Order: sequence, then C-alpha cells, then structure tokens
Amino acid sequence: MTEPVAKSGREAILGAIRQSLGRPALSADARHELNEHIDKHRANLVPARGKGDHAAQVERFQEMVRAAACTVAVVASEAAVPGAVADYLRANNLPTQVTLAPDEWLCGLDWDSQSLLETRQGTAGIDDLVSVTPAFAGVAETGTLVALSGKDHPTTLNFVPDYHVVALRASQVVGAYEEVWARLRKANKQGRGFTMPRTVNMITGPSRTADIALTIELGAHGPRSLHIVLIDDQTGKD
Repeated sequence: MTEPVAKSGREAILGAIRQSLGRPALSADARHELNEHIDKHRANLVPARGKGDHAAQVERFQEMVRAAACTVAVVASEAAVPGAVADYLRANNLPTQVTLAPDEWLCGLDWDSQSLLETRQGTAGIDDLVSVTPAFAGVAETGTLVALSGKDHPTTLNFVPDYHVVALRASQVVGAYEEVWARLRKANKQGRGFTMPRTVNMITGPSRTADIALTIELGAHGPRSLHIVLIDDQTGKD
C-alpha cells in the first residue's frame, strides 16, 4: 500500500487558511496569472506630485521635507558634507561628537577637515546625541527618506540619537515609492555584494506624537530633529 505524501508545512498552512475562508485551491490558470503579475511588478497609481522631471522632483522633495518639520542644507559636492554637518551642530548649539554609519562612502569623506568634530563609527547607544547616515533614496511625493538596514547602516542610528543628519545625493531623489522598489530590485539583480535588506525604514520627518491632549510632541519615539544635507550632484548634467 502506498503511503500518501505528506504536505509541506507551507502547503498545510495555506490550505488551512483557504479552508477557513471557504476558498478552493488555485487553478493552474489562476496560479499562472498570479505569478505573471508578481514577476512583472506592475506599478500602482502614482499621484501627480510624484511625477514631473527630475529637477521638479528635487524641488518638491525639499518642499515636502520642510513641511514635515525637517531642515535642509544644499551643498555643491560630497566634499562639503562634513562642513555642513559642523555648521548644523554650531547653529543648534550641539556637541561636536557624532556617530557615523560605517558606510564606505560616508566614512570616506574628509571628516578630519573639521578639526572640532569628533567622529566614531558603529551602532548608536543611549549616550549618542547625533548620528550621521546615508540614505538609499528620497521620495518627492511625501518627503520621505528610505534607509536600508545592514552592517553599513545599523538601524539604531535612525532612531536612538536625538538628532539625525542624513547625507543624500540629489540623484537619489525619486518621484514615488514605486521607483524605490524598482531600484531595490535592480540593485539586487545586479549583485555586486548587494542583497535585499532585512529592514527598509521609511522616515518622514522627526519622530512625533499627539497622543496627549492632541498636542504635537517631537522626539517621542525617535529623533526630535531630522536634518538633510542634500548634495547637488546633477547641476550642469543633461
């Protein structure tokens, strides 16, 4: 007598869910249609404010991040980032100790050019007041920063320090979220050591809550201040 083949754990779980919903198993045609939809990554509806040429998207991104209570400093080159960070600390009367994400590009900038800055690399602890990180993208539609977790960008840097500074190239600004996912899939397919991150953090402005008396309070669950150093890496380019 032939023993029945046991279902895999995944099949058993999905079968139980289908049974509870009163749904039959997918037909071969339905399964093919679903797989085709997933493979093609069809974009959803993109609002008007997520469209336009790239220069307009960069302008809109700046408008939206300021509306979300962020501050922005535009610099002409990557080399100007350390100076912009030092200017931000001075303007806000902050300590000159900063924790950098251990990102090759970020740490490769000339931080020694700012003699008053004290930098270290790594995760953020409770005593770290200021963090500086890169970002994967900026979304013009909502003024959102997209940060990928990994060994070169510990997630604690996004949430533990009171003051979060993000260095972002203008070329990393996209119109809508759909483009972020497309860039992630492309980077993953290209390889070169890139794999999909465990966590994708979407950050729109500093942390805030209105749980008590409907009064906005910044810094409730994360940074009380979010500052973006936007690198104009596209001026003069086609």
